Amino acid sequence: MMQTLNEGIVRDMVQNGVILGHKKSKTHPKMRPYIGGTKNEIELLDPTATWESVDRAKTFLEETLKKGGIVLFAATNPGAKKLVREFAEALKSPYVVNRWLGGTLTNFSVIKGRIAYYEGLKEKRAKGELEKYTKKEQRMFAEEIGKMSQVFDGLSPLKKVPEALFVVDAAAHETAIREARKVKIPIVAILDTNDDPSKVDYPIFASDRTIKSIEWVLKNVGETLKQSQAAATMKEQEEKK
Repeated sequence: MMQTLNEGIVRDMVQNGVILGHKKSKTHPKMRPYIGGTKNEIELLDPTATWESVDRAKTFLEETLKKGGIVLFAATNPGAKKLVREFAEALKSPYVVNRWLGGTLTNFSVIKGRIAYYEGLKEKRAKGELEKYTKKEQRMFAEEIGKMSQVFDGLSPLKKVPEALFVVDAAAHETAIREARKVKIPIVAILDTNDDPSKVDYPIFASDRTIKSIEWVLKNVGETLKQSQAAATMKEQEEKK
């Protein structure tokens, strides 16, 4: 259970720019209920709304991982890429941090085949099985592996359609959100004051532009998720005995 919101937590939010939104002129009408004030024409998110939204999203993600479900993380903006990649890797979860590949969710059978092909190429290279080809062909394989790594490295753990999508910056990932909605996958997303909260199932009201804000959100959901995943792994191992 998440601790009660207090002055210390609110101060932490302020210091990390979590509640700092966009200019008032950019506010999405559906975000107004989650805005607590305005300062110098900049909208400020309501700390209580932010805290409660983190709690709801965390509870959903925790339950998903406890059941052995897969959460796919997506963050292609420069400031968020490293944070989300490290966060997803710690959870042994799939992620997209370079470019969302169209059809990742809506045409997963094809994507799964491409992931398998990529993994197969890497395995053959590691075993020296590509050395039988000419130097020109080996260079072509190396280039192909290099290009594919930009897209498929983070997707390697994705063996089935995920049970949830976690997005940082909804506006930058409209295609991912559209695909998730089409195949009815619940969406968790960090939303700023210029976003439409009705497009996602579990909005987290926080700045999606600053590293500190994204770090704050991930920190407040991270430990619980790691524990949930560990519990799911232990349960799976017990069932196999």
